[in-house]
Parts: sequence; C-alpha cells; structure tokens
Amino acid sequence: MSGLRNNTSKFKQKSPTKRFLSILGLAMFAFYFILGILVIFWDNFPLDIDPTYKNMFGILLIVYSFLRFARLWQNNF
Repeated sequence: MSGLRNNTSKFKQKSPTKRFLSILGLAMFAFYFILGILVIFWDNFPLDIDPTYKNMFGILLIVYSFLRFARLWQNNF
C-alpha cells in the first residue's frame, strides 16, 4: 500500500503558474512545428531564397520544436 501512496504523490495537481507555463510550452511547440511545415511546403514563400536553404530552415524549426517538447516533457511530466 505504501507504493500506491508514493505513486499518487508524484501526480499532485500543478499550481496555476506551472499549468500556464506547461500550456504555453505546448503552444510554442505547436507554433514552431507548424511554422517549420509551412516553410517547407509553402510554394510562394515571401522571401527569395534557394529551396534547399528553405527546406533546411524548415527542418531546423521542426527539430527545435521537438527539443522544446523534450525539455517540456522532462520538466513537467
């Protein structure tokens, strides 16, 4: 029974500040991920850059979004 108490103590309710920062972190992950997808697949990209660099920038944004998510997961969940 003491193992059950130890498990439930890990899942205490978060403070409103911590909950807000978790939601903000998820929103920023989604923002960078969607921005990376848009940069890669947007045909009429407003900046005149080489398609190779455009794809590399999109991939960099996606990788950065997953790094942010991994840090968020490690700190909050």
